[in-house]
Amino acid sequence: MYLKKVNGPRSVTLADGSVMTQSDLPPANTKRWVASRKASVVRGVAYGLITQSEALKRYQISADEFQEWVRAVTEHGEDALKTTTIQKYRQL
Repeated sequence: MYLKKVNGPRSVTLADGSVMTQSDLPPANTKRWVASRKASVVRGVAYGLITQSEALKRYQISADEFQEWVRAVTEHGEDALKTTTIQKYRQL
């Protein structure tokens, strides 16, 4: 079996006991960002699966946009990342 060399860990254990691997992250060419994909990137960075700078480069997002995702998840949970509810949570 061949394992591709990657920087950092191949998998991390999340707070709920589940395991997150590199393959759980969205593809680098993602154009349509749904809440679950945003949340997986935030979780990946938070648990050390990928660095923030690597995530910004891989997904071509700005540091401000990523920090907005983190703030939304921290304050309101994953539902705050949905496009239809962003305006509702920004007004709070």
